[in-house]
Amino acid sequence: MSAANSAGQELPIERLEPWLSKNVDEFRGPVAAERFAGGQSNPTYRLSAASGQYVLRRKPPGPLLPSAHAVDREFRVMRALAETAVPVPRVYALCEDDAVIGSAFYVMEHLDGRIFWDQRLPEIASAAERAAMFESMNRVIADLHKIDYAAVGLGDFGRPGNYMGRQIARWSRQYRASETESIAAMDNLIDWLPQHLPPESPPAIVHGDYRMDNLIFHKTAPRVIGVLDWELSTIGDPLADFAYHVLTWRVTPELFRGLAGVGGARRSRAGSFISSTACSASPRSCKASPNARSTAPPRAPTLPSRESWRGLWRSRPGNWRNRSKHEVQLGVVFCVVIPGRPAHRRCATQ
Repeated sequence: MSAANSAGQELPIERLEPWLSKNVDEFRGPVAAERFAGGQSNPTYRLSAASGQYVLRRKPPGPLLPSAHAVDREFRVMRALAETAVPVPRVYALCEDDAVIGSAFYVMEHLDGRIFWDQRLPEIASAAERAAMFESMNRVIADLHKIDYAAVGLGDFGRPGNYMGRQIARWSRQYRASETESIAAMDNLIDWLPQHLPPESPPAIVHGDYRMDNLIFHKTAPRVIGVLDWELSTIGDPLADFAYHVLTWRVTPELFRGLAGVGGARRSRAGSFISSTACSASPRSCKASPNARSTAPPRAPTLPSRESWRGLWRSRPGNWRNRSKHEVQLGVVFCVVIPGRPAHRRCATQ
């Protein structure tokens, strides 16, 4: 991660340092702060102290939308996941007293790794390494979705059931609260979505914003060492979470850091986990061309029955490591991602 600017004027160090000494184990000052460059919705800072480096993540000061910038939820879920297969930074302490720095914040471990903002990975020359990085991403989200959320203390972290309906209702409210002018297409979408909800999957922990630039990769190895930005996490439908993960395949780099329209070996190797998923969902589409397995997902996949993918959901944990759940179910995911095509309408009614 790169820190670009001093944060001495943003953070009242004279109040922060005594709090750190009292609440963070083995902390020793003095401390200096730098704000990380980038577009975080919650301002994030590197703290450099005599005892080491830390990361502070806070709510933005000032009026906020209801339930937005939930740093307390980030803190709670990362603490709950600390002993699981999902890699997260160690969290040290949460402060909900605005008097300390002006808004709620928490302090966590500083992970020394790499963050990639461009999923085309121009910094990585090796096609095999790019593919391994995407495989690691896929493995981590599968590990997340198989966790027994009640067993790790998150039984009341969200309301199981009607996840899609609640998400649509919440984001519609957030949109209305931020609306500056009437847009007919958005009005129509807000009306249409609640009437076309797909069937739900068994609930699991969902990240809510799982994408490459919210991950930290090892400094030299092609593997994820930390998942960040948990403010949208809850208990919900893991297929919706996975659909957001593969949405990168349908979004252009110019629109928002996606891979749509990126041709050649770089696209096929970087997204090999997605194309192999599509082949599992629709084997016929991969037989038509020897190159089909390394290109875009099929235009209209042959979808598995609802009973078959629910059976895979309950498959033994070992199958998760082979990604069988996500691989076979991608056709169902598409009914969330692109709800307009006949195949996807059929998916929603199976």
